[in-house]
Amino acid sequence: MQSIKLYFLILVIFFVSGCQDTIYETFMANAPVYLSYEDLRQSVKKTEVRELINPGKIYFKDNLIFINEAMKGVHIFDVSNPADPQNKGFIEIPGNVDIAIRENMLYADSYVDLVVIDISNISNISEKARMKDVFPYLVPEYDNKYPMAEVDEKKGVVTEWEIRKVKQEIESRVYPVYYYKGTLERMMDYASNGASAGGSGSTVGVGGSMARFGLYKNLLYIVDEGSLYKFNIGNLSSPTDLGKQSIGWDIETMFIYNDHMFLGTRTGMLIYNLEVASTPSYVNRFSHITSCDPVVVQNDLAYVTLRGGTVCGSNTNRLDVVRLSNNYTKLDLLATYPMTGPYGLGIDDDVLFVCDGDAGLKVYNASDPLTIDKHKLAQFPGINTYDVIPMNNYLFMIGKDGFYLYNYSDLQNIRQISTIPVVKATN
Repeated sequence: MQSIKLYFLILVIFFVSGCQDTIYETFMANAPVYLSYEDLRQSVKKTEVRELINPGKIYFKDNLIFINEAMKGVHIFDVSNPADPQNKGFIEIPGNVDIAIRENMLYADSYVDLVVIDISNISNISEKARMKDVFPYLVPEYDNKYPMAEVDEKKGVVTEWEIRKVKQEIESRVYPVYYYKGTLERMMDYASNGASAGGSGSTVGVGGSMARFGLYKNLLYIVDEGSLYKFNIGNLSSPTDLGKQSIGWDIETMFIYNDHMFLGTRTGMLIYNLEVASTPSYVNRFSHITSCDPVVVQNDLAYVTLRGGTVCGSNTNRLDVVRLSNNYTKLDLLATYPMTGPYGLGIDDDVLFVCDGDAGLKVYNASDPLTIDKHKLAQFPGINTYDVIPMNNYLFMIGKDGFYLYNYSDLQNIRQISTIPVVKATN
């Protein structure tokens, strides 16, 4: 009898709960604006010349400079005559942050996908391959004065937000702040790097110090905040996904040098050995206070800029010089130099270039790592600088206000010889 009563009680509860009306609430929120997956995957194409509006990262290959237009695609400039760069057009790649180039294949992120683009004829580029859903689903930053409405990943990628009224089930899960909030913007803060010198006719290109892409042998490496994505590009037009590898937390930049991978993180520099390229192995760590952190390496020295601020943690702004010895198993801080708000940097023989934010571009003779501050060769103030590529006595620099090109063949007379300005968007 008791079992029959219990059965009927459960049955009543089931029907009562099933008959409840769904409760909705209406509120002002950040409502997602979607780009469908179908449109995303049919969008790569060459278009006419565009003006720089929101430049991101730079990459050099065979007398061409590729300048990322943040989340939109890539500008192509011919710098065969450095004093007169020629705009050769624009490649639309929605959701693009980084690129790397081997031979005539350009590898680019496009939101959740990796795309391979044949640039052997820059007037007639073509998409050769696309690896779908290899990267995490990320959303842009939103106006934190309003909550974030529910995101439906099935509808496509989120390209922006609209502040408007939304109607949503109270029981529905509103995406919390930690749901990749702002990761797209953080990825845009740190630029791509090349694996080796990329002069005219070279196999691979070369990028700046703010790395998330890197090339090594037949592998393409891509790093996000906690994972290393690995692709075999032995067949250049048809990569093979080798999976991802956990490498730590708050990873920001990648620099490949001397068969090793140097990762800049918010709390230090990590070093991985690439002897087994498909599975990089941890070697050592140089720790520092919390800050944003790109790194470049030459011979047995690593140059690391630390930038403070709201996102980066502390208020420390400096340049660290670290001695690397015993096959990178011993790391010693040699010197520290105060900076204003440094971002990217580059090293060419004894010449060190530092993008010191609002303080502009600074150039040093770094032959003595203990006295770098006493040997400043030049400073170009009044430019909000971001990253640089030194190449064959020419320096390519990207900043908030545009692209700058310098000739440093005469270190006593380093000259800006051309610029491509940003065009301010009008309302």
